[in-house]
Amino acid sequence: MQKQTKIYCGSGKKKSDTWLQITINPEKFKDHIKEYNGSKFIKLNINLLNEPDKFGKDVQVSVDTFEPKKVENDLPF
Repeated sequence: MQKQTKIYCGSGKKKSDTWLQITINPEKFKDHIKEYNGSKFIKLNINLLNEPDKFGKDVQVSVDTFEPKKVENDLPF
C-alpha cells in the first residue's frame, strides 16, 4: 500500500469540548469533490493537535483521499 501525501486544506481552534472552529480553502480540495445521487460531497479529516502551531491553531483539516480497492469478480454467471 502506497502512502499518500496529505492535502491540507484548513486549520482552526478548539473552542470547547464540543466545538471546533475551522477555516477551509476550497481551492485545495476542488479536485476531490465526489458526486452521489446528484449531490456533491467532500470527505475531510479533522484532527486535534497535541500543541498549537506557531499561529495558535490546534485543529488540522485535510482531504480524505482514501479510495477503496475495486474488486473485480472473475467468476462467470
